[in-house]
Amino acid sequence: METLAMHISNGIIDGPVAAVFAALALAVLTFCVLRGRRDLDDRLAPMAGLVAAFIFAVQMLNFPIFTAGVSGHLLGGALAAMLVGPWVGALCVAVVLVVQALVFGDGGVAMLGLNITNMAILGTAAAYLLIALLLRVLPRTPAGLAVTAFVSALVSVVVASQGFVLQYWLGGTTDLGGNLTGLAGTMAGVHLLIGIGEGLITATTVVTVAKVRPDLVYALRALKPAVPAPAVPVAGGAR
Repeated sequence: METLAMHISNGIIDGPVAAVFAALALAVLTFCVLRGRRDLDDRLAPMAGLVAAFIFAVQMLNFPIFTAGVSGHLLGGALAAMLVGPWVGALCVAVVLVVQALVFGDGGVAMLGLNITNMAILGTAAAYLLIALLLRVLPRTPAGLAVTAFVSALVSVVVASQGFVLQYWLGGTTDLGGNLTGLAGTMAGVHLLIGIGEGLITATTVVTVAKVRPDLVYALRALKPAVPAPAVPVAGGAR
């Protein structure tokens, strides 16, 4: 059951691989700090604190996945990406993961680099790429925003789960007998169901904020709608 958890416990991945991903996570988060400073303003700074607090609170609420015999909770990558952007969003999720590991023992401290890579970096990046794509093709109505939030959240959870599969392939401490495909399928299936719950929470939260204060939704401010090319008038017949 532990190998199905996104919060990886100590001992599931060996030390050298954990150290490599810790260095990778540190490097990416450092870049996020440098890049995120450009986005910080009077709206984004307090919003980042609220988003981190909200993700932390909602992550404490688990919903059961009866078909898999496990439970899931919000990862928060898509929610953070939509409300505060990918750079600050990744930092928000990373801070939540650090507090959970140090205070609540949710995920091993030695595995923090792995967990941050999966949930804060891969999940947020996958979500924002989809958000940038969908907001260019869908109408910026509550329905369009809800679809964007739901799809990006669902996909981000599955992508994060496959990050664990890669890490386990590189340094898993239990021999699966070459059944890595089975692990990937199981992780994808379970986290697809978890992603549905994540998508519903993300869509509801983002649409609620957008209806009250659309200026606080980073994705709506930063991602401009696609502008169609102006029609060229034709005089005297086509040439």
